[in-house]
Amino acid sequence: MKKFIQNLPKVELHLHIEGSFEPELMFKISKRNNIEIPFKSVKEIEDAYQFSCLQDFLDIYYQGANVLQTEEDFFDLTYAYLTKCNDQNVRHTEIMFDPQTHTERGIPFKTVINGIVKAQVKAEKEFGITSLLIMSFLRHLSEEAAFKTLEESLPFKNKITCVGLDSSEKGNPPSKFKNVYQKATEIGYIPVAHAGEEGDADYVWEAIDILKVKRIDHGNNALQDDKLVAEIIKRDIALTVCPLSNTALKVVEDLKDHPLKKMLKTGLKVTINSDDPAFFGGQVNKNYEEVQKALNLTKEEIYTLAKNSFKYSFLDDATKQKYLNELETYYNQNK
Repeated sequence: MKKFIQNLPKVELHLHIEGSFEPELMFKISKRNNIEIPFKSVKEIEDAYQFSCLQDFLDIYYQGANVLQTEEDFFDLTYAYLTKCNDQNVRHTEIMFDPQTHTERGIPFKTVINGIVKAQVKAEKEFGITSLLIMSFLRHLSEEAAFKTLEESLPFKNKITCVGLDSSEKGNPPSKFKNVYQKATEIGYIPVAHAGEEGDADYVWEAIDILKVKRIDHGNNALQDDKLVAEIIKRDIALTVCPLSNTALKVVEDLKDHPLKKMLKTGLKVTINSDDPAFFGGQVNKNYEEVQKALNLTKEEIYTLAKNSFKYSFLDDATKQKYLNELETYYNQNK
Protein backbone atom coordinates (compact mmCIF):
# COMPACT_ATOMS: atom_id res chain seq x y z
CA MET A 1 0.00 0.00 0.00
CA LYS A 2 2.89 2.38 0.74
CA LYS A 3 4.18 1.99 -2.81
CA PHE A 4 0.65 2.46 -4.19
CA ILE A 5 0.34 5.75 -2.26
CA GLN A 6 3.84 6.91 -3.17
CA ASN A 7 3.20 6.56 -6.92
CA LEU A 8 -0.40 7.77 -6.77
CA PRO A 9 -0.90 11.06 -8.68
CA LYS A 10 -2.39 13.56 -6.26
CA VAL A 11 -3.06 17.20 -5.38
CA GLU A 12 -2.54 18.99 -2.08
CA LEU A 13 -5.29 21.51 -1.31
CA HIS A 14 -4.55 22.50 2.31
CA LEU A 15 -0.97 23.58 2.94
CA HIS A 16 0.32 26.62 4.80
CA ILE A 17 3.68 27.56 3.33
CA GLU A 18 4.84 28.96 6.68
CA GLY A 19 3.90 25.60 8.20
CA SER A 20 6.26 23.76 5.85
CA PHE A 21 9.23 25.48 7.52
CA GLU A 22 11.51 22.58 8.42
CA PRO A 23 13.77 23.03 11.48
CA GLU A 24 16.98 22.75 9.43
CA LEU A 25 15.89 25.54 7.09
CA MET A 26 14.64 27.69 9.97
CA PHE A 27 18.02 27.37 11.65
CA LYS A 28 19.86 28.17 8.41
CA ILE A 29 17.80 31.29 7.64
CA SER A 30 17.98 32.55 11.24
CA LYS A 31 21.79 32.40 10.99
CA ARG A 32 21.79 34.04 7.55
CA ASN A 33 19.68 36.93 8.82
CA ASN A 34 21.35 37.15 12.24
CA ILE A 35 18.02 36.67 14.00
CA GLU A 36 18.04 35.00 17.38
CA ILE A 37 15.56 32.21 18.00
CA PRO A 38 15.08 30.53 21.40
CA PHE A 39 16.66 27.29 20.17
CA LYS A 40 20.32 26.31 20.14
CA SER A 41 19.99 23.42 17.72
CA VAL A 42 17.76 21.77 15.14
CA LYS A 43 16.90 19.11 17.72
CA GLU A 44 15.66 21.75 20.17
CA ILE A 45 13.30 23.06 17.48
CA GLU A 46 12.06 19.53 16.75
CA ASP A 47 11.49 18.89 20.47
CA ALA A 48 9.43 22.09 20.68
CA TYR A 49 7.03 20.75 18.04
CA GLN A 50 4.82 19.05 20.64
CA PHE A 51 1.43 20.68 21.07
CA SER A 52 -1.64 20.25 23.25
CA CYS A 53 -3.93 22.54 21.25
CA LEU A 54 -4.13 24.89 18.27
CA GLN A 55 -2.87 27.89 20.26
CA ASP A 56 0.29 26.04 21.39
CA PHE A 57 1.10 25.44 17.76
CA LEU A 58 0.30 28.99 16.65
CA ASP A 59 2.65 30.46 19.26
CA ILE A 60 5.68 28.65 17.85
CA TYR A 61 4.44 28.98 14.26
CA TYR A 62 4.56 32.78 14.44
CA GLN A 63 7.86 32.65 16.32
CA GLY A 64 9.45 30.66 13.50
CA ALA A 65 8.02 32.94 10.82
CA ASN A 66 9.93 35.87 12.35
CA VAL A 67 13.18 34.70 10.74
CA LEU A 68 11.68 35.18 7.25
CA GLN A 69 12.90 38.59 6.11
CA THR A 70 13.90 38.65 2.44
CA GLU A 71 12.61 37.55 -0.94
CA GLU A 72 15.32 34.87 -0.89
CA ASP A 73 13.92 33.50 2.39
CA PHE A 74 10.41 33.12 0.96
CA PHE A 75 11.86 31.58 -2.20
CA ASP A 76 13.87 29.03 -0.19
CA LEU A 77 10.86 28.17 1.98
CA THR A 78 8.53 27.62 -0.98
CA TYR A 79 11.03 25.82 -3.19
CA ALA A 80 11.87 23.39 -0.38
CA TYR A 81 8.18 22.48 -0.11
CA LEU A 82 7.71 22.13 -3.87
CA THR A 83 10.75 19.86 -4.04
CA LYS A 84 9.01 17.58 -1.53
CA CYS A 85 5.89 17.67 -3.71
CA ASN A 86 7.97 16.39 -6.59
CA ASP A 87 9.26 13.52 -4.43
CA GLN A 88 5.67 12.49 -3.56
CA ASN A 89 4.05 12.61 -7.01
CA VAL A 90 2.03 15.70 -6.10
CA ARG A 91 1.09 17.14 -9.50
CA HIS A 92 -0.53 20.35 -8.31
CA THR A 93 -0.72 22.20 -4.99
CA GLU A 94 -2.79 25.12 -3.72
CA ILE A 95 -0.57 27.01 -1.28
CA MET A 96 -1.91 29.14 1.56
CA PHE A 97 0.21 32.06 2.71
CA ASP A 98 -0.35 34.50 5.58
CA PRO A 99 0.76 37.99 4.48
CA GLN A 100 -0.30 39.55 7.79
CA THR A 101 2.15 37.33 9.67
CA HIS A 102 4.85 39.23 7.79
CA THR A 103 3.43 42.69 7.07
CA GLU A 104 2.57 43.09 10.78
CA ARG A 105 6.31 42.93 11.50
CA GLY A 106 7.31 45.30 8.71
CA ILE A 107 8.00 42.92 5.82
CA PRO A 108 6.52 44.35 2.59
CA PHE A 109 3.75 42.37 0.90
CA LYS A 110 5.76 42.35 -2.34
CA THR A 111 8.75 40.72 -0.62
CA VAL A 112 6.57 37.82 0.52
CA ILE A 113 4.73 37.19 -2.72
CA ASN A 114 7.64 37.75 -5.09
CA GLY A 115 9.77 35.18 -3.28
CA ILE A 116 6.95 32.63 -3.29
CA VAL A 117 6.11 33.19 -6.96
CA LYS A 118 9.73 32.82 -8.09
CA ALA A 119 9.79 29.40 -6.44
CA GLN A 120 6.47 28.46 -8.09
CA VAL A 121 7.84 29.38 -11.51
CA LYS A 122 11.09 27.45 -10.98
CA ALA A 123 9.27 24.34 -9.70
CA GLU A 124 6.88 24.31 -12.65
CA LYS A 125 9.78 24.64 -15.06
CA GLU A 126 11.93 21.99 -13.36
CA PHE A 127 9.35 19.50 -12.07
CA GLY A 128 6.17 20.25 -14.03
CA ILE A 129 4.34 20.94 -10.76
CA THR A 130 1.65 23.61 -11.01
CA SER A 131 0.52 25.65 -8.03
CA LEU A 132 -1.71 28.55 -7.09
CA LEU A 133 -1.92 30.86 -4.09
CA ILE A 134 -4.56 31.25 -1.39
CA MET A 135 -4.13 34.50 0.54
CA SER A 136 -5.29 33.79 4.09
CA PHE A 137 -6.58 36.41 6.51
CA LEU A 138 -5.63 35.92 10.18
CA ARG A 139 -8.93 35.57 12.01
CA HIS A 140 -7.56 36.71 15.39
CA LEU A 141 -6.97 40.13 13.78
CA SER A 142 -9.74 42.56 12.84
CA GLU A 143 -11.76 42.68 9.65
CA GLU A 144 -10.31 46.17 9.16
CA ALA A 145 -6.82 44.60 9.09
CA ALA A 146 -8.07 42.05 6.55
CA PHE A 147 -9.35 44.87 4.34
CA LYS A 148 -5.89 46.46 4.46
CA THR A 149 -4.35 43.17 3.33
CA LEU A 150 -6.91 42.85 0.56
CA GLU A 151 -5.96 46.33 -0.65
CA GLU A 152 -2.25 45.45 -0.54
CA SER A 153 -2.91 42.37 -2.66
CA LEU A 154 -4.42 44.23 -5.61
CA PRO A 155 -1.15 44.95 -7.50
CA PHE A 156 -0.50 41.18 -7.35
CA LYS A 157 -4.03 40.03 -8.15
CA ASN A 158 -2.89 37.98 -11.16
CA LYS A 159 -0.70 35.90 -8.83
CA ILE A 160 -3.44 35.08 -6.25
CA THR A 161 -6.45 32.83 -6.89
CA CYS A 162 -8.28 32.60 -3.55
CA VAL A 163 -8.80 34.19 -0.17
CA GLY A 164 -8.81 32.04 2.94
CA LEU A 165 -9.24 32.32 6.70
CA ASP A 166 -6.97 30.72 9.29
CA SER A 167 -5.39 31.10 12.77
CA SER A 168 -7.32 30.94 16.09
CA GLU A 169 -10.81 29.69 15.27
CA LYS A 170 -12.69 29.84 18.57
CA GLY A 171 -14.14 33.28 19.22
CA ASN A 172 -13.43 34.38 15.65
CA PRO A 173 -16.38 33.06 13.61
CA PRO A 174 -16.55 33.38 9.83
CA SER A 175 -19.26 36.06 10.14
CA LYS A 176 -16.61 38.41 11.55
CA PHE A 177 -15.22 38.61 8.00
CA LYS A 178 -18.47 38.87 6.06
CA ASN A 179 -17.75 42.25 4.46
CA VAL A 180 -14.16 41.62 3.42
CA TYR A 181 -15.15 38.28 1.87
CA GLN A 182 -17.94 39.96 -0.06
CA LYS A 183 -15.46 42.53 -1.40
CA ALA A 184 -12.81 39.89 -2.18
CA THR A 185 -15.37 37.84 -4.12
CA GLU A 186 -16.45 40.92 -6.09
CA ILE A 187 -12.79 41.51 -6.98
CA GLY A 188 -12.59 37.98 -8.34
CA TYR A 189 -10.96 35.93 -5.59
CA ILE A 190 -12.40 32.47 -4.89
CA PRO A 191 -13.48 32.16 -1.22
CA VAL A 192 -12.37 29.28 1.03
CA ALA A 193 -12.08 29.19 4.85
CA HIS A 194 -11.04 27.08 7.82
CA ALA A 195 -14.16 26.02 9.69
CA GLY A 196 -15.08 23.21 12.06
CA GLU A 197 -11.59 22.35 13.27
CA GLU A 198 -12.00 23.66 16.81
CA GLY A 199 -15.16 25.62 16.14
CA ASP A 200 -18.49 23.80 16.13
CA ALA A 201 -20.90 23.09 13.27
CA ASP A 202 -22.27 26.66 13.45
CA TYR A 203 -18.90 27.93 12.19
CA VAL A 204 -19.24 25.68 9.15
CA TRP A 205 -22.77 26.94 8.52
CA GLU A 206 -21.45 30.52 8.63
CA ALA A 207 -18.62 29.66 6.22
CA ILE A 208 -20.99 28.26 3.60
CA ASP A 209 -23.93 30.65 4.10
CA ILE A 210 -22.22 33.95 4.94
CA LEU A 211 -18.78 33.68 3.33
CA LYS A 212 -20.15 31.43 0.55
CA VAL A 213 -16.99 29.34 0.46
CA LYS A 214 -16.27 27.00 -2.43
CA ARG A 215 -14.28 24.64 -0.19
CA ILE A 216 -14.16 23.99 3.57
CA ASP A 217 -10.74 23.64 5.19
CA HIS A 218 -10.93 20.91 7.88
CA GLY A 219 -14.69 20.69 8.51
CA ASN A 220 -14.49 17.79 10.99
CA ASN A 221 -17.20 19.21 13.24
CA ALA A 222 -19.70 19.36 10.39
CA LEU A 223 -20.53 15.83 11.53
CA GLN A 224 -22.24 17.32 14.61
CA ASP A 225 -25.17 18.33 12.42
CA ASP A 226 -26.86 15.93 9.97
CA LYS A 227 -28.63 18.78 8.20
CA LEU A 228 -25.30 20.51 7.66
CA VAL A 229 -23.76 17.34 6.23
CA ALA A 230 -26.70 17.03 3.82
CA GLU A 231 -26.33 20.67 2.81
CA ILE A 232 -22.59 20.35 2.14
CA ILE A 233 -23.26 17.30 -0.03
CA LYS A 234 -26.10 19.10 -1.84
CA ARG A 235 -23.86 22.08 -2.61
CA ASP A 236 -21.02 19.76 -3.68
CA ILE A 237 -18.46 21.42 -1.40
CA ALA A 238 -15.27 19.49 -0.60
CA LEU A 239 -13.50 19.23 2.76
CA THR A 240 -9.71 19.52 2.97
CA VAL A 241 -9.04 17.14 5.86
CA CYS A 242 -5.63 16.97 7.58
CA PRO A 243 -5.32 13.75 9.65
CA LEU A 244 -1.88 14.19 11.27
CA SER A 245 -2.67 17.82 12.07
CA ASN A 246 -5.87 16.69 13.81
CA THR A 247 -4.01 14.29 16.10
CA ALA A 248 -1.10 16.69 16.73
CA LEU A 249 -3.51 19.40 17.89
CA LYS A 250 -5.76 16.97 19.81
CA VAL A 251 -8.75 17.62 17.55
CA VAL A 252 -8.75 13.81 17.36
CA GLU A 253 -7.03 11.90 20.16
CA ASP A 254 -6.18 8.80 18.14
CA LEU A 255 -6.00 8.37 14.37
CA LYS A 256 -8.06 5.18 14.75
CA ASP A 257 -10.94 7.45 15.83
CA HIS A 258 -10.57 9.88 12.92
CA PRO A 259 -13.91 10.60 11.21
CA LEU A 260 -12.49 10.46 7.67
CA LYS A 261 -13.96 7.04 6.83
CA LYS A 262 -17.34 8.09 8.22
CA MET A 263 -17.15 11.25 6.11
CA LEU A 264 -16.57 9.18 2.98
CA LYS A 265 -19.47 6.86 3.80
CA THR A 266 -21.88 9.78 4.29
CA GLY A 267 -21.00 11.04 0.81
CA LEU A 268 -18.87 14.02 1.83
CA LYS A 269 -16.15 14.88 -0.71
CA VAL A 270 -13.05 14.45 1.42
CA THR A 271 -9.43 15.15 0.48
CA ILE A 272 -6.21 14.38 2.40
CA ASN A 273 -3.66 17.11 3.09
CA SER A 274 -0.74 17.90 5.39
CA ASP A 275 -1.72 21.38 6.72
CA ASP A 276 1.60 22.31 8.40
CA PRO A 277 3.83 19.31 7.65
CA ALA A 278 7.00 20.52 9.36
CA PHE A 279 5.11 20.85 12.65
CA PHE A 280 2.72 17.91 12.46
CA GLY A 281 4.98 15.00 11.59
CA GLY A 282 4.47 14.38 7.92
CA GLN A 283 4.03 15.49 4.34
CA VAL A 284 0.92 14.56 2.36
CA ASN A 285 2.05 10.99 1.58
CA LYS A 286 2.63 10.33 5.27
CA ASN A 287 -0.92 11.53 5.95
CA TYR A 288 -2.26 9.08 3.37
CA GLU A 289 -0.13 6.24 4.76
CA GLU A 290 -0.94 6.78 8.43
CA VAL A 291 -4.68 7.25 7.99
CA GLN A 292 -4.81 4.24 5.65
CA LYS A 293 -3.23 2.05 8.32
CA ALA A 294 -5.32 3.47 11.16
CA LEU A 295 -8.67 3.13 9.37
CA ASN A 296 -7.79 0.17 7.13
CA LEU A 297 -8.70 2.10 3.99
CA THR A 298 -8.91 0.15 0.75
CA LYS A 299 -7.15 1.05 -2.48
CA GLU A 300 -10.51 2.13 -3.84
CA GLU A 301 -10.97 4.55 -0.92
CA ILE A 302 -7.45 5.92 -1.41
CA TYR A 303 -8.20 6.34 -5.11
CA THR A 304 -11.42 8.21 -4.23
CA LEU A 305 -9.53 10.58 -1.94
CA ALA A 306 -6.95 11.31 -4.68
CA LYS A 307 -9.73 11.72 -7.28
CA ASN A 308 -11.44 14.26 -4.99
CA SER A 309 -8.19 16.21 -4.70
CA PHE A 310 -8.08 16.74 -8.46
CA LYS A 311 -11.83 17.25 -8.91
CA TYR A 312 -12.11 19.90 -6.18
CA SER A 313 -8.93 21.78 -7.05
CA PHE A 314 -9.22 25.13 -8.80
CA LEU A 315 -7.47 23.86 -11.93
CA ASP A 316 -9.23 24.45 -15.23
CA ASP A 317 -11.54 21.67 -16.42
CA ALA A 318 -9.29 20.43 -19.23
CA THR A 319 -6.27 20.05 -16.92
CA LYS A 320 -8.42 18.36 -14.28
CA GLN A 321 -9.67 15.85 -16.81
CA LYS A 322 -6.15 15.11 -18.03
CA TYR A 323 -5.03 14.33 -14.49
CA LEU A 324 -8.20 12.36 -13.68
CA ASN A 325 -7.61 10.16 -16.73
CA GLU A 326 -4.03 9.57 -15.64
CA LEU A 327 -5.17 8.73 -12.11
CA GLU A 328 -7.82 6.30 -13.37
CA THR A 329 -5.24 4.54 -15.56
CA TYR A 330 -2.85 4.25 -12.60
CA TYR A 331 -5.59 2.83 -10.36
CA ASN A 332 -6.79 0.30 -12.93
CA GLN A 333 -3.23 -0.95 -13.42
CA ASN A 334 -2.52 -1.25 -9.69
CA LYS A 335 -5.76 -2.15 -7.91
